[in-house]
Amino acid sequence: MESKGTLYETTFIVNASLDDGQVDNVIARIQDMITKNGGTVALLNKWGRKRLAYPINKKTNGFYVNLEFEAPGSLIAQLERMFQLDEMILRHLLIRLSANALKAKAAAEKAAAAAAVEPEPAAPVPTREPLFKETDEKKSS
Repeated sequence: MESKGTLYETTFIVNASLDDGQVDNVIARIQDMITKNGGTVALLNKWGRKRLAYPINKKTNGFYVNLEFEAPGSLIAQLERMFQLDEMILRHLLIRLSANALKAKAAAEKAAAAAAVEPEPAAPVPTREPLFKETDEKKSS
């Protein structure tokens, strides 16, 4: 893969009162801005509608989206400005992924792949003996 810049990650909360099409339009605008300015979107995670920990602009629910992308540093200021001006985006967080974070992510993916290949043996289900055994004499009376 050709390197186009530094790897970044952003998580933003879109107003949950919008319908799914409108939420997808907000996400598409952000992806378009990244790609038109020389970046590439590596990963898109739509976490969905969730209750906010505290009200933001009198809203109690938000649609969470996580994007991982590679972009030149000059794009970050433009992206931050877009997040601030867009009324549909309640909150955002944009970070540059450090080398340590990338190593930890690679190790986690490797561990998840190994766990998927080698499933752990299932523990035997304990059976329980009845405390009192019925005898034929008790059943017939």
